[in-house]
Amino acid sequence: MDVQSASNKLSSPRQNPGAVQMRIKSITASCDRLSQTKSMVLTDPGHPAKAISSHRRNHSQHNLADITAGEKPDIEKCEYLNKAKIAEGGKKLRKNWASTWVVLDGKKLLFYKESKQQALTNLKTGCKPESVDLYGAQIEWTTEKSSRKNVFQITTGSGSEFLLQSEKHASIFSWHDAIKKAIDSLGTDGRLLHSNIRKSSSTEHVNRCGESSPAVKETKPEHRRSLIFKLTYSTSDSGDRNGVKNRLKKFISRRPSMKTLQEKGIIRDQVFGCHLATLCEREETTIPNFVRQCLKNVEERGLEADGIYRVSGNLATIQKLRFAVDQEEMLNLDDSQWEDIHVVTGALKMFFRELPEPLFPFCFFELFVEAIKTQDYQQRVQSIKKLVSQLPKPNHDTMKVLFRHLQKIIAKASENLMSTQGISIVFGPTLLWPQFDTGNMAVHMVYQNQIVELILIEYSEIFGPTDD
Repeated sequence: MDVQSASNKLSSPRQNPGAVQMRIKSITASCDRLSQTKSMVLTDPGHPAKAISSHRRNHSQHNLADITAGEKPDIEKCEYLNKAKIAEGGKKLRKNWASTWVVLDGKKLLFYKESKQQALTNLKTGCKPESVDLYGAQIEWTTEKSSRKNVFQITTGSGSEFLLQSEKHASIFSWHDAIKKAIDSLGTDGRLLHSNIRKSSSTEHVNRCGESSPAVKETKPEHRRSLIFKLTYSTSDSGDRNGVKNRLKKFISRRPSMKTLQEKGIIRDQVFGCHLATLCEREETTIPNFVRQCLKNVEERGLEADGIYRVSGNLATIQKLRFAVDQEEMLNLDDSQWEDIHVVTGALKMFFRELPEPLFPFCFFELFVEAIKTQDYQQRVQSIKKLVSQLPKPNHDTMKVLFRHLQKIIAKASENLMSTQGISIVFGPTLLWPQFDTGNMAVHMVYQNQIVELILIEYSEIFGPTDD
């Protein structure tokens, strides 16, 4: 409808004359705005010019409008895929899978939160796709980065990493081949285009062939830290910057060793997470002091506690006790803050779980498993007894005092409801595990429990008569 016909239509007797003039003026202004749009792209002789709004927000959404309205970007593929971004600029990110509308237009990948039809309706809200430049990128299939099937990884030239996945085997292979072909096809022209794109504004122009205006300097992508460093120090501060480097080098060269810090008491030796032999050697004993304290405290006030060692204590309080053990020389488990006996038992189990090598050393694991498989019961007991006697002194003595304590727990089974089988289920995975996970976790757990249960039942035969 042109301006004249609109004017005739609005000038009927029923219309308010003032309103008619206002509507005619509005339509005329709208036509003027459309006639004033000019292209942001210098055209080649063989390519017709396309009008693009000079408004900054409209220009930032030009790619999305082209894709949704069909204004001819070089779209090769578009489909819903599962996407996870695992790194940005070399920095690892938490992997979060999300279904994403993915568009391949030859030189880059575009990721939309909505489909292209939904994105068109959300232009006014500022819907903006995540763009990935394929120049200098690498693509490869991966089975290590995710347990899902049909997963390939894209690593960009800037250090960002993406995972794309689909349950459709044919579809994901088609995407892999298309993206690989796009990456391989980007030669020197792609490099020029990558390095000469500038921030868009209403007065800037970018040559379609990738040649920028001579007045604009070529920008090079730089790491974020280097940019911060350049912002902090100007070129006139180069002398001061060298001084800072020299002072840092001197500080690092003069920094005290770990042994010096330990001798001065600045850093204390840890109890949790320390090798059993190292801890016993430091404490000049064959049984860690913390283990002795816990066993004594439980026997004094927790033998009849319901579900002892099975019921979990408050984790925050257990961590607080762990910190106290690692930092303080004197530990009083009778203090009111450790009143809950399950906190003490929880800390003891945590101590054994965090040993770098379990109470049953790694080199003995398969030997104990083979021994427990022996069909003849007496021969099985003798095999276990022989292996226990061959353990290192700290492991043997700690095991002996721990299993004697657990026998006292079982003796009160009518009050604490903890049977031999219940104790073995708790302490089986806590005291022994294989050095390498072979995928037989369920089978190993059965043998772990059986080994602990047999030692509890045949304690006197394996360790000899007790003193008490």
